[in-house]
Amino acid sequence: MGTDYTYPSTNVEDSLHRVEIPPPQPFIKTLKSSLKETFFPDDPLRPFKNQPTSRKFILGFQYFFPILEWAPRYTLEFLKSDLISGITIASLAIPQGISYAKLANLPPILGLYSSFVPPLIYAMMGSSRDMAVGTVAVASLLTASMLGAEVNAAENPTLYLHLAFTATFFAGVFQASLATVVCLQQLKGILGLDHFTRGTDLVSVMRSVFSQTHEWRWESGVLGCLFLFFLLTTKYFSKKKPKLFWISALAPLTSIVLGSILVYLTHAEKHGVQVIGKLKKGINPLSFGDLVFVSPYLTTAFKTGVITGIIALAEGIAVGRSFSMFKNYHIDGNKEMIAIGMMNVVGSCTSCYLTTGPFSRSAVNYNAGCKTAMSNVIMAIAVMFTLLFLTPLFHYTPLVVLSAIIIAAMLGLIDYEAAIHLWKVDKFDFVICMSAYIGVVFASVEIGLVVAVAISLIRVLLFVARPRTFILGNLPNSMDYRNVDHYQSASNIPGILILEIDAPIYFANTNYLRERITRWINDEEDRIKSAGESSLQYVIFDMSAVANIDTSGISMFEEVKKLIDRRGLQLVLANPGGEVMKKMNKSELIEKIGQQWIYLTVAEAVAACNFMLHTTKPDPIKDQEPGAWNNV
Repeated sequence: MGTDYTYPSTNVEDSLHRVEIPPPQPFIKTLKSSLKETFFPDDPLRPFKNQPTSRKFILGFQYFFPILEWAPRYTLEFLKSDLISGITIASLAIPQGISYAKLANLPPILGLYSSFVPPLIYAMMGSSRDMAVGTVAVASLLTASMLGAEVNAAENPTLYLHLAFTATFFAGVFQASLATVVCLQQLKGILGLDHFTRGTDLVSVMRSVFSQTHEWRWESGVLGCLFLFFLLTTKYFSKKKPKLFWISALAPLTSIVLGSILVYLTHAEKHGVQVIGKLKKGINPLSFGDLVFVSPYLTTAFKTGVITGIIALAEGIAVGRSFSMFKNYHIDGNKEMIAIGMMNVVGSCTSCYLTTGPFSRSAVNYNAGCKTAMSNVIMAIAVMFTLLFLTPLFHYTPLVVLSAIIIAAMLGLIDYEAAIHLWKVDKFDFVICMSAYIGVVFASVEIGLVVAVAISLIRVLLFVARPRTFILGNLPNSMDYRNVDHYQSASNIPGILILEIDAPIYFANTNYLRERITRWINDEEDRIKSAGESSLQYVIFDMSAVANIDTSGISMFEEVKKLIDRRGLQLVLANPGGEVMKKMNKSELIEKIGQQWIYLTVAEAVAACNFMLHTTKPDPIKDQEPGAWNNV
């Protein structure tokens, strides 16, 4: 910054290009373009362009039902791969479905129902080849927490069940801290407790656990610890050797089989080990008539459905896109929203509760070598076979094994390495992460979500209300201008202050920008005075990053112009965008600044200012006054 500035040799008159005002566009055309960019940035109708009507009809069906696109190209090789993947994820879906249904305080059979119909819907309408559909722990816990606050599942199980179906319906229409809470909730099953708190915070759970020490069952605790150790060990081996993924995938089903055999042979259910009991045979009964659309519970179902639906939708799309990157194919977010929404709408009418694409099951599907969404169909067929013929075998399945399966799945979500990474990369992201974690663990799931969303919104508002501004300097032997704090070799230009505004200018940040610009000018004049350099004469604003401006921003520039004029300085703009130029023209700000002081690039603006500095005779009297310069 202390190096002498070398003036680039530039023929100003020949090289300058004036900044043009965009030609006027019809309002309807502008509105249509804005709506398209806002809601359809991926241009979903592009394949329909220049197509005959019959082809458009086929493409329309294929858009809503992607199975019509890939099914005609389906081969026997694909079927072999999908068959292996489908059976593998079915072995994981069955125990997890039963476990997560218990977590949601719903009948275990609903976990199997939810692994039958929704995967079939997604296979027809989803665009991901790798996502395996099923229930998830987070949505199950939220359902239990939010519905349980209004209706006691033990006292009124029918109403609770109907509200769960209704919430799933609304979720379909709208579409790591939780891991700790889920694990804490499983202490009920591990210790064999009959009565347990409905609260999800750490204090309530610990109070409930230690106030019933006389009811702890050591048999249940030992059995739970043994199966938890088995599940974690298999996950460890599969993580060390990815080719052995099938070991951890089969571990939950193996645990259920071994646990059921052990309970049956030892009659452990008579010694304090709780079991699932009878599961009804048969496929999903219709539940459309069970949806609750009347007061006083409609609001509760709607709120639960929207919140859990948004979380499930975000997880499903994120999982689908994660695996699509590995195989280099495109995931259509619009199709995913339609598919996940429809499978939950249909699911709510067929005795299912909220489903999405869980990461663990999708990872198993990917590692098993799936080729298409047919793996979901095969999984659904396997679950259907279980519903029709095998449900009596789950009678002796100990609840403690289900708790161990949930804990093993949730421990994988507690990623301390990711938290450390957040701390290293972005401290604010780390604060959001830990605030959500603490809020969920020590208060409730809802409070944790509200805290995380609130802090995130505050951050967004800070970005808008406190945009970055910095001084630009010239890089040696170039026409480039960069942040002087970033590039130590960048040098200030005598008599010229170049400021870059790094955000759109709206009413939320105009006061800050006005004060910050004033302070930049004051600081620069103080620096020049202390260094004994020539006085400041030009203030150039680099507008490259200002994508838009509102009327408050226009007023701010008018005030800054008056401020700079009072100091005897000249305001210069560089590279304002089309939208900015359009509004500046309509507000007559261009006339106030002067068209001749608006340039296409910073380099051209500096060259013009330098040309004026060296062709205008200085006034020695004004040059000695603070902040004064020679009028051009």
